[in-house]
Amino acid sequence: MIAKQVIFEGRVQGVGFRYTVKDLSRGFDVCGWVKNLPDGSVEMQVMGEPDEVESFIKEIAEESNVAHHIKNLIARKIPLLENCSGFKIET
Repeated sequence: MIAKQVIFEGRVQGVGFRYTVKDLSRGFDVCGWVKNLPDGSVEMQVMGEPDEVESFIKEIAEESNVAHHIKNLIARKIPLLENCSGFKIET
């Protein structure tokens, strides 16, 4: 089990980005959340088996209908998320 924080930069707010990520999460065995940041980027924290987490991030960044809005992606390992179940949009 691993957890990652991912920061998506680009035109990622106001384009349905968070809702797309939440919808995509249903196809993966992951839990976590996604939210807009004040600087215009989007933060995601996700936890699951390493291959599921990596496949989920790749799906968002390379194959989703919002991938073209991403100009930069910063991912780093973080401590495992506590009480993590499901995938939600944080405000």
